[in-house]
Amino acid sequence: MDGLLNAEFTYYLFQVMRVVVIASFIHALVTKQELYWLFMLGFAVFFGGIISTIFALVYAFTVFLPWLRGRGRVAGQAARRGVEALKPLDTRIREAQALLDESDTLQRRADLAALQARAGRAAEAQQTLQPLLSGIYRDDPVVLLTSAELDLARGQAPEAAEKLNRVDLKTSAATRTRALTLLAQALDEQGQDASGTFEQAMLGATTEEPRARYAAYLIRQGRTEEARTLLDALEKTARQASPLYRRQEREWFDLALNLRKNLK
Repeated sequence: MDGLLNAEFTYYLFQVMRVVVIASFIHALVTKQELYWLFMLGFAVFFGGIISTIFALVYAFTVFLPWLRGRGRVAGQAARRGVEALKPLDTRIREAQALLDESDTLQRRADLAALQARAGRAAEAQQTLQPLLSGIYRDDPVVLLTSAELDLARGQAPEAAEKLNRVDLKTSAATRTRALTLLAQALDEQGQDASGTFEQAMLGATTEEPRARYAAYLIRQGRTEEARTLLDALEKTARQASPLYRRQEREWFDLALNLRKNLK
């Protein structure tokens, strides 16, 4: 009986190792790892052998599994952002206010002000943000972006542009995308050419907002064929996107859809 159990355990262990070896080989191919990894993993997959299998397990534990854990964290973060985006705005404002009451930090105060601005509560947003505008955080990208968004909501495009030009675009891809998108809007509201700024915002963008807003801008400028090309690309992105990404970017996909309908 013990021998049978040991045989079954050995068989299942072999199958698990086989799966790990094959997954590691596929990962090495897809991620274009060094040639020696590909050679040893390929040898383990097609010919077996204790040395090559051990080598494959080393790869699995030192390269493949850490990569998998990293992807899992990214997916978890994206899922949490998606869930947040689905909550009613009033609920998100109440939760942000509760977090700020618990601990008054730069990020929490800026997050609350941004949500209040989105809800059309500009006066409340300005009051929330005011302590940051004259303190040590006045040149922080988060503060500048939130304050510029409030300026645009109040029709103060020159003030918004001045703040946006002070934002360090190297802070992050998200900061760069947001700053350039808002700057393009500020230029447009002042009657200036915003095409170049919109195009910069679309490079490496972390959201579909720049493309959707640029399409709307092109339509207002009478450049309908350029807008149509952009909207067709957005429609293709929406079709190919995951359900989570479609929910997360729903506002901009919906805007693009409405713009396409009005072009026909």
